[in-house]
Amino acid sequence: MPPTSPLKHASRKEKSKFTPHAEFTDLNLPITYRHLHSSPPSARDSLRVIALCDSDAFYAACEQVRLGIDPSRPLVVRQWDALIAVNYPARAFGITRMSNWRDAVKKCPELIVVHVATYKEGDEAPSYCDNPDTATHKVSLDYYRRESAKIISIFKEGLPEGEIEKASIDEAFIDFTRPVRAELLARYPYLSQVPADAPHGLDTALPPPPQMSLGKHGILIPVDPPPEDSDSAHKAGEYVNADEEDRPRTWHDVALAIAAELMDKIRADVRTQLGYTTSAGIARNKFLAKLTASYKKRDSQSILRNAAIPNYLIPMPFQKIRFLGGKFGQAIADTFEASTVGDLLFIDIDEMQQKFGEDSIWVYEILRGIDRSEVKEKPAMTKSMMASKNLPRPINKFSEGPHWLRVLAAELALRINEAREADQSIWPKTIVLHARPRNEASRSKQTSFPFARTVTVDTIAGFAERLWKDLVGSGNKEDGSLPHSITHVALGFSGVEPGEAGQQSIEGFFQPRTSTGDPPPADRKRRRVAVEDSAGASVDPSGTPQIDRGEKTMIAFVCPRCHQRIELESTDDAHSDGEALSRLQTEHSDFHMAEDLSKMAGHNDGNVGGGSVKIRAVEKLHSTRTKRKKQPPELPEDGIAKFFARK
Repeated sequence: MPPTSPLKHASRKEKSKFTPHAEFTDLNLPITYRHLHSSPPSARDSLRVIALCDSDAFYAACEQVRLGIDPSRPLVVRQWDALIAVNYPARAFGITRMSNWRDAVKKCPELIVVHVATYKEGDEAPSYCDNPDTATHKVSLDYYRRESAKIISIFKEGLPEGEIEKASIDEAFIDFTRPVRAELLARYPYLSQVPADAPHGLDTALPPPPQMSLGKHGILIPVDPPPEDSDSAHKAGEYVNADEEDRPRTWHDVALAIAAELMDKIRADVRTQLGYTTSAGIARNKFLAKLTASYKKRDSQSILRNAAIPNYLIPMPFQKIRFLGGKFGQAIADTFEASTVGDLLFIDIDEMQQKFGEDSIWVYEILRGIDRSEVKEKPAMTKSMMASKNLPRPINKFSEGPHWLRVLAAELALRINEAREADQSIWPKTIVLHARPRNEASRSKQTSFPFARTVTVDTIAGFAERLWKDLVGSGNKEDGSLPHSITHVALGFSGVEPGEAGQQSIEGFFQPRTSTGDPPPADRKRRRVAVEDSAGASVDPSGTPQIDRGEKTMIAFVCPRCHQRIELESTDDAHSDGEALSRLQTEHSDFHMAEDLSKMAGHNDGNVGGGSVKIRAVEKLHSTRTKRKKQPPELPEDGIAKFFARK
């Protein structure tokens, strides 16, 4: 039997002594000149202001904009048989997410049903089908990702000094603390200097704030909401106490009002430029901003002042709080026989830690509206890309794999090429294939993904098929059947990042540069060409230089040190060309290493030098690299010079 709640069985005297509001001890902390002028602001800053902006019915809104459909018409977005987005007009018919789309049509015959875009084998881009087959098609959410990126861009344009953290495809946290500080000093310049007679210097409390309106740019969550069973019980956004605007202001209230004004403008820009409506919550930290955003949804924003926090949290079911649902939340509910935040405020930290360990500290603070997590901007570009498919019909034969590999390769090709439109130096270092046999752990194989001029579906699929063979084998010799059915496949890139300084995309290798340095050893299939020699070079309509050597096609790179273009005859096999070009780059790098070493030796011994030493150094280093089983010879005692000398 779980222990009973101390509050439930406490005496009347003990209950009368306990006041949940007394647990909120940091609502009216003094705000000083130090808080206003310290830089950078910390997560404990008394003037901290955070917003969460949530796009309304995002997938449905994206399809409405794409198709030019009036927002007042009911619309849902379908993925196979389930609904993943329902706009607000459709919700009026009782249609909810994860409903079956056929049942939804019965509730609303005028309902517009849009299936998400899908790939099938042979597609280079996703397309829209009314009834795609899960056995042959794969879902694509790329369109929604692109629209989400546009919204984030508008946020950044409207708030260059604020920190923006993308929380999900349709949500973002915004830290308004810095821009609000700047606006406070601009509007109230007397705060910019500490008064000469300030008794405590920087630690002197700011003078009383002006009695400004708070609800002009948002819905104020009431400090004293009416009882739920009263006739005046409010609906979100429709009830405001008569004296809400008459309450004394704090500087944090003023900061919230300024943030609401800035947020309102940004939301208007999203609506005007993209056609999407958003809802926002503005409060003192991320946790409260998230809760506040759901206070009143659809094209509105809500403001939670510090004074309103206790009455907003105390009656709230605590399992509604993020990370306090599921098994963990149920364990807390069972242990303490609690259902609301107020029920748990009676539990002290020591008792909570005895039951739930270190997690209790976070829970204890969250229940009191304390959250010190920071808004951290995530990199614009992810370092990995993954396309995956849960297979409705498991793969049982080796020959069935390439179909899905090409579907996944098409999605990866589109995403990497979109990334390279912004930066041509972006390239993945590794390609990886995952396959999960039925009732077993996933297995994976990976290989390097050599640099090439372009990336196509065929290029990616070629690597994927090699990995497929390495991962699952070729199957039974008679019918190609696999020992285990494959129920999930995923193909991805890792190490996706811009090239290092001096590294270029393949197109950059053909750009004219100044020629310096000595040639490496000759090779019958490769040549070193002074870069300023542009004979045979042409430019196609896209502006990309092409190399024409008669009937031969050459691939090449330009050394960032000597600025020479090193050419290699192409075999028309992207994988082989990539490996050959990589080896050639390594050999050429060894040449420069040997050159550096010979210069070092020449500095110590005037008899060492000359091109022959460099050539032998390259040959020696190349031999050492290709014959890895042999240990490099030990250097003679009389110096590195004799190591490079002819014998």
